[in-house]
Amino acid sequence: MNKWQITLLVLLLLSGAIYWLAAIPATALPQGSESQRWFTQGKYPVITEAFKAVDETRKTQANNDFAGRDVRVLKGKIWRPQGLQNPGPLLVYSHGFMSFHQEGLYLVRFLASHGYTVVAVNFPLTNFFAPGKPFISDVVNQPGDVSFLISTLLQRNADANDVLHNTIDAKKIAVAGVSLGGMTSTLVTFHRQVRDPRIAAAISIAGPSTMFTTDFFTSTNTPFLMIAGDGDAIVPFDKNAAPIPQKDLGSVLVNLKNASHAGFAQPASTFLRFVSNPDTLGCREVMKGLKNKPAGAKEPEFLPGLDAAKDGIDLSDRSLPCQGEIPASAMPAAQQHMYTTLAAYSFLQSVFADDATARAAARNYLLHTLPAENSSDVAVSTEPSAQ
Repeated sequence: MNKWQITLLVLLLLSGAIYWLAAIPATALPQGSESQRWFTQGKYPVITEAFKAVDETRKTQANNDFAGRDVRVLKGKIWRPQGLQNPGPLLVYSHGFMSFHQEGLYLVRFLASHGYTVVAVNFPLTNFFAPGKPFISDVVNQPGDVSFLISTLLQRNADANDVLHNTIDAKKIAVAGVSLGGMTSTLVTFHRQVRDPRIAAAISIAGPSTMFTTDFFTSTNTPFLMIAGDGDAIVPFDKNAAPIPQKDLGSVLVNLKNASHAGFAQPASTFLRFVSNPDTLGCREVMKGLKNKPAGAKEPEFLPGLDAAKDGIDLSDRSLPCQGEIPASAMPAAQQHMYTTLAAYSFLQSVFADDATARAAARNYLLHTLPAENSSDVAVSTEPSAQ
C-alpha cells in the first residue's frame, strides 16, 4: 500500500466518523417547502451491521501480483431500520471505480431511516484497495455480485432465526450506484445476458451510458432514474445522461446544475468539502486507475463478453474521461447530496409506496415540485412511455 492509499484510508475512516458533524443543512431548502418535508429523516433508528458473503460459484480473476481466487468475496455493511413492523424494500448499492462501500453513506442511512434495508460491499477488483490495483473491466462480473447479494439477503429474510427475518418485501427490490456502480446497476437491470428480473427499480448516479442504445432498454420496463450533474468532468453529461429519456421512454433524468462527478461520493462533503471542485482530484486518480491491466494481458476490453450489438451495446465511442476543461468550481457536495437524496427517495417511493395515492404524490414531487422549488439547481426531464 503506497502513501497516498494510506492517507486516503485514514481520510475515508475520518469521513465516516465526522459524518454527523458535516450533516447537510436543511436550511438550504425553501422554508416550509415540500422539499424540506421530503428531506426529513425517517422514524426508524438505523442499525449498521458488518456483512460478508462468499460466492463459491464464481471466480475472481488474477490481477498483476494477485493470483486470483476460486470464489468472489464480498465484504461491506448492511444498514437496516430498527423496529420495522412490516417488510420493506431492499436496495443494493454499488460503489464507483476506485471507491468503497461507504461511498453513498448519506443516501443509504437516509433510506434505512425510512424503512429500507440497504446492502453495499466492496467489489473484488474495482474497489480502491483491490489486490493487484483496481481493474475496471471486472465490472462485467459485478451484475452477478449484485444478484448474489439479493439472493443472500432474501435467504436471510426467510430464516426465522435471522435479524433480517421478514424485514424485506421480495417484490420491492431496487439497485442504485454511483459512476461504475451506476453502470453496474444499469447492466443488472437491463442487459439481456445478466439482468435480474427481481429488480423492480433502478437508479444510476452519474453512470457511464454512452454504450447503451435504445434497444438495450427494451428488455424490461423497469422504472429507471438517472441522476447526473452537467458539470461532470469524468463522465460527461451530454454524452451519457442527457440522452437517457429518449433512449428509455418513461425514465427520468435529474440534472443537478454545475454538479461534479466526484461530488456524489460521501467524502466530498466531509474532508473534501473545502475543495472547489472535487473532480480535479477525481480525474487524476481515475486516469491512473484506467492504465491498470493484469500482467501479460492485452489492452483490457471495457465490457468483455457483454458488448454484443444484439444486446444493445455500442462501444464505438472510445473517448476517455477527463478530456475537457475541468470547471474551476462546482455545486457544493453537501448540496449535491441533498438533491441526490431527494430525487432517489421520491423516485423509489413512486414505485414502492404502499398505496397508489402516495406513489402518485411521490412522482409528482419528483417530476414537478422538486425542480420548481429548486429551479436554480435542479432540472428534471422525462419522455412519456408509449405503454
